[in-house]
Amino acid sequence: MNKIYVGCCGFPVSKDKYFKEFNCVELQNTFYNIPSVDEAKKLRSSIPSDIIITMKCWQVITHPPTSPTWKKIKILPPGNIDNYGLLKPTRENLEAWNKVYEIAKILNAKVIVIQTPPSFEYNDRNLSNLELFLREINKEIDSNIIIAWEPRGNWNEHKEMLETIINKYNIIHVTDILKVMPAINNIHRIVYTRLHGLGRGDVNYRYKYSDQDLLNLLAKIKDLISQNIEEIFVLFNNVYMFEDAKRFKSLLNSQST
Repeated sequence: MNKIYVGCCGFPVSKDKYFKEFNCVELQNTFYNIPSVDEAKKLRSSIPSDIIITMKCWQVITHPPTSPTWKKIKILPPGNIDNYGLLKPTRENLEAWNKVYEIAKILNAKVIVIQTPPSFEYNDRNLSNLELFLREINKEIDSNIIIAWEPRGNWNEHKEMLETIINKYNIIHVTDILKVMPAINNIHRIVYTRLHGLGRGDVNYRYKYSDQDLLNLLAKIKDLISQNIEEIFVLFNNVYMFEDAKRFKSLLNSQST
């Protein structure tokens, strides 16, 4: 049976209100600041055990120190700051990953989303760093945790290379399926879509999805199911995400009755 998880990137409303509606959440705070072990345990205890948790990877691994998002870091990571970001296979990045992985296990997270910025464009250097980084983290990864990669920028123009990467390192390709359909992993028959609003560029957070948009989304999902995709994560990431996700869940439920 196909499993479809609908939810939001972060908590747009209180946890109590959120969990009355959705069976999945993508934790966003883990991108800005990785929680301590105690903070992660407290967070895990605040979330019902039947909720599927996914989490966004700590930005120090993916985004360079020049990124404006670094301004939200409460405590700078140790070591040479220039060795962080852009999936560089450095000691600093790999130690930061170990922290992310430790927290993911405490949270019982099913998916870790690695989102790389547009500055991590498709070129030989970044491809080499990507492969070296994935090779290193694959040595320790738990089979219960799935690595998902959302490349921004021009990577989606190189579908053949994406297919090679995701199957070689057993990760899943994250896209906004209303814009770009993902390359499919031959082992993990899973699709993870993050919906950032339509329009120009990668994101348009102020966009509110129309009824027709949601029908188009449903059609995309039905097409994926016809390709024997076993699990589909649908995470809204716009200003109106709570309302839009509720509307889509209702549409989805109406199709299954």
